[in-house]
Amino acid sequence: MIIQAKQTITVEPKARSFDLKAPEWYLNRELTWLEFNKRVLWEAEDERTPLLERVKFIAIVSSNLDEFFMKRIGGLKQQAGAGISELSVDGRSPRQQIAECYAVVREIEARKEMLLAQIINLLKQQGIRILPFLELSKDQQQTMREHYIRNIFPLVTPQAIDPAHPFPFISNLSLNLLTGVCHAEAEDMTLVRIKVPVSSNAPRFIQVGDELLYVALDDLIANNLDLLFPGMKIAFCELFRVTRNAITEQDEEQADDLLQMIESELRERKFAPVIRLEVAATMGKLQSGMLAAELGLSADQDIFAVDQRLAMSDLFQIAGISRPDLLDPPHHPCENPKLAGVPNIFHAIREQGAILLHHPYESFVTTVERFVKEASRDPNVQAIKMTLYRTSAGTKIIQYLIDAALNGKQVTVVVELKARFDESANITWAHRMESAGIHVTYGVVGLKTHSKVIYVVRQDYNGLRCYAHIGTGNYHAGTARLYTDLGLLTCDKKIGDELTELFNYLTTGLVPKRNYQNLLIAPHKLKTKLLEKIEREMSKHTVNSPGLIQFKMNALEDMDITAALYRAAQAGVKIDLIIRDTCRLRPGIAGLSDNVRVISIVGRFLEHSRIFYFQNGGEEEYFIGSADCMKRNLESRVEVVTPVQKSELQAVLRQILNVMLSNQRSVWEMQADGKYIQLRPKDKQIGAQETLIKLAGSCCKETKNRKLHKKAKKRYAAAGNSV
Repeated sequence: MIIQAKQTITVEPKARSFDLKAPEWYLNRELTWLEFNKRVLWEAEDERTPLLERVKFIAIVSSNLDEFFMKRIGGLKQQAGAGISELSVDGRSPRQQIAECYAVVREIEARKEMLLAQIINLLKQQGIRILPFLELSKDQQQTMREHYIRNIFPLVTPQAIDPAHPFPFISNLSLNLLTGVCHAEAEDMTLVRIKVPVSSNAPRFIQVGDELLYVALDDLIANNLDLLFPGMKIAFCELFRVTRNAITEQDEEQADDLLQMIESELRERKFAPVIRLEVAATMGKLQSGMLAAELGLSADQDIFAVDQRLAMSDLFQIAGISRPDLLDPPHHPCENPKLAGVPNIFHAIREQGAILLHHPYESFVTTVERFVKEASRDPNVQAIKMTLYRTSAGTKIIQYLIDAALNGKQVTVVVELKARFDESANITWAHRMESAGIHVTYGVVGLKTHSKVIYVVRQDYNGLRCYAHIGTGNYHAGTARLYTDLGLLTCDKKIGDELTELFNYLTTGLVPKRNYQNLLIAPHKLKTKLLEKIEREMSKHTVNSPGLIQFKMNALEDMDITAALYRAAQAGVKIDLIIRDTCRLRPGIAGLSDNVRVISIVGRFLEHSRIFYFQNGGEEEYFIGSADCMKRNLESRVEVVTPVQKSELQAVLRQILNVMLSNQRSVWEMQADGKYIQLRPKDKQIGAQETLIKLAGSCCKETKNRKLHKKAKKRYAAAGNSV
């Protein structure tokens, strides 16, 4: 069944004058983000999803919820603890938000547990078994016991909890066993905490023999406690896990050394307050209450009992089993047609003009990494400047930058030390680059540098020319295969001049308001320009030439942008929003947002690209960049959004938007109350992402055929034949 009609809220004529400051017109940021995770979980519930991909989606939701507690619930708890009573845009206090979020999380967890039980049975039918230790055969149990003794037992350290041994420190997201032991002849019981030593060398799920048979590490330890406590009775043994607050930011303005401050924050985070306690559902109330009391939590609110399996994010290991028949068809990114076979990337950009990149449909390695690689080796390149928010060990860009410095080029990298959960890695990268002679700076005090820019200064035949990559995603080879992102390679002089200004600001922090005429830079211009362009769309809207705004991004959270979109919709402008997760705007409200459609696309890739489109009375404008319409992006981060002016590239962006807005296989449509309805195609329509994979493949095939034809013509001509 295709669901076409959007839910509307009927508003009486007398109520058609809307107060756009009223909280009822704005959805809650946290609750809409949790709604996104319900959509992700549906991918695990959907029987059309390959089985191991379903396991992956369970792991993704579990990992997302861990981060949600560390970042969002942690922040709300800090506000509540500080006695902050200020209401959110949608009219909720911090305590109200926590309570409502807890209710939704418990609902998601219940769905997840029921689903995992079903999927474990389906895996069993496919020869992949995750069994309790006690269901193994006697021989298998003995084999695993011997494995445990050799490879794991030396890593296990029991910690008693008694007057001589105070309650131990419990590290964030670690798996732990709470065990009650007593001597055979005594009644006094001692509580013992055992940390489960999950690591790359001791994975959560240990393979039994050569079969696809696995037993959980915590289960293996729990069933061999006689090795830890010889001759003692085991009264109980239950699993638990804690989540700590990740919000430990200090005042940058007071810091003498930003690097030292971040290192201090990382140390503090290890000992941050606990905000969630997860326990096995079989744990007694006495034991869970004791844990809650020791950890400073409410036994009524902050304990989450789990029946199936704690730390379901560890299921990424199972999702990675090599069973192609249970996975999505393999995806091999294509080469960008404008760069394939071209010997010099700078010549290609100069001769062809701006080139649009679309990952993961097109290869990150043969485009972005190639751009930096060639810059590091090209004798005509004088300088390379770059912003770095997140990267990975699998990304070669850092090594290329080091090579460039060793080759005598001036290399400057603006490293964002405050990229959440990547602070430690970024400190390591910064030290490594500095030791190679790269100029490393840490951006502007008080602002995160979230922009994605690589800037190359090259001595061309007619003088210095600036080449740039401006993207929507991080310079991270891993996420470039999993996230959808866009990038622009350009040598446009105006953009180059403005990037020069940007890097001068980033490396000094001086003169923030610079003369940007083409790039939309946050925090000093982007928000103002977006609001102006929304107002302009209203002013140019007519019956014969209706206005149209289309945004694709991860989140719409900023109240000012949301209110402006409401006003535009009231003026008759049609608005299409492709929002991955958080969205404050409520579509389908009669008299307010009749003209607004909000959809969310969930598939094998994480939607991460940002596109801003304005019809502008027929003089269409397209922009791509690093910013979402969130208050933090627009007001407290350095973001770069670039125009895409070449008609050929605008056509590509138009195709992307049209594919997503017309698709019904992987699309969820938002209702006025913030809930989502999944669209259902009449036929076997493939999802938007699968459509884009096919389109990229067709384009690559055409390019390859043209090259083969060109080579054949050359060979034919060389043989003395006329063409």
